[in-house]
Amino acid sequence: MARRLIRDLPEALPETDPPAYGRWRHVLIGDAESPHLLKWARALAPQVDLWVASSRGFAPGFDALVPERCRFALGEDTRHGGGNVGVLRRLPELGRWLQRVDADWLHPHYLTSHGTLTVAAKKGWKLRGHICASAWGSDILVTPQRGPHYRWITSQVLRASTLTTSDSEHMAAQMRQLGAAEVQVFPFGLERMPPVPVRKAPWTFFANRGLEPIYRPERVIAAFATLASAFPEARLTVANDGSLRGALEARVAELGLSRHVEFVGRLDAVTQQRHYEQAQWYLSLPSSDSVAVSVLEAMASGCIPILSDLPANHELVRSGHNGLILTDTPIELMNLPMQLAPLLPQALEIGRDNHEWVRLHGQFAPAVVGLLDRMAELM
Repeated sequence: MARRLIRDLPEALPETDPPAYGRWRHVLIGDAESPHLLKWARALAPQVDLWVASSRGFAPGFDALVPERCRFALGEDTRHGGGNVGVLRRLPELGRWLQRVDADWLHPHYLTSHGTLTVAAKKGWKLRGHICASAWGSDILVTPQRGPHYRWITSQVLRASTLTTSDSEHMAAQMRQLGAAEVQVFPFGLERMPPVPVRKAPWTFFANRGLEPIYRPERVIAAFATLASAFPEARLTVANDGSLRGALEARVAELGLSRHVEFVGRLDAVTQQRHYEQAQWYLSLPSSDSVAVSVLEAMASGCIPILSDLPANHELVRSGHNGLILTDTPIELMNLPMQLAPLLPQALEIGRDNHEWVRLHGQFAPAVVGLLDRMAELM
């Protein structure tokens, strides 16, 4: 049963001392050099007795959250996105450490790699803790499609978990098909809300997904080229980096758009937020995705999202009302200026409505409250 945790929840985690959940022992298992796991740690540390096992090392932000005695690093050089079975050779070390910790909850992030480690450790070292497995997107939407072996591994992790989390209803449905018993559904949302949006320059665009094939940045450039031909004042800022950056910069020059498109590389959070607040439109056109945090950030900052035609995006956008879903048919690019022009007179209202929607439905803290409440019921 999928359970949505957004409605009727407080807007922030309560500050309690001692934590509201009785300091049960809770172990995050994942890549602690990832900002995603650090975000989970920030939400959980005030509420539970938090321990962390990392397949690599630890980002500096963990120092203020989790004492060194409560951390364990395997030090592996894992590939981004999980799926690296090389960490399995370190299973005995992890199993012995988890046995000493004797946690109430084991909470792996990215199912194929860290979820597999957790299930194997629980069985091999007879750990008493329940498993709460958090899916991150490609571990459900991409990896199981790579072949029966990967599908079987993912299914085993889901079936061994007392509870699982998903950031979209679409992904939750896939998880249930693979054997998940109970799925808590909430976006990996914002930790704090930006200011209420103000009026913006009309044809300013921002894109910040990785410059890698799965995010299809070449389609972002193609879409913007169509818009720039109709609106000569249009400007696009492309943030982030990746293997396609050189080819994209060459393509922009070939199209004669160098004066219209700026590549700014990876941005710190403050600079990125400034770009969100300045841009009227946000472009995100990947080939596979769940509910992306960057889309929620853009919507909260008053951007009108232009998104690819994926099921999770339809959970955020009513095309033609608070944004646009761009299908892959060639005629869609040709018609893009005509589709956006009617939205522009309502841009400020749309931006403020999107901001309010994220405030009500897309904040991370209320979702963590609901998750912890459910975990307490299951203990």
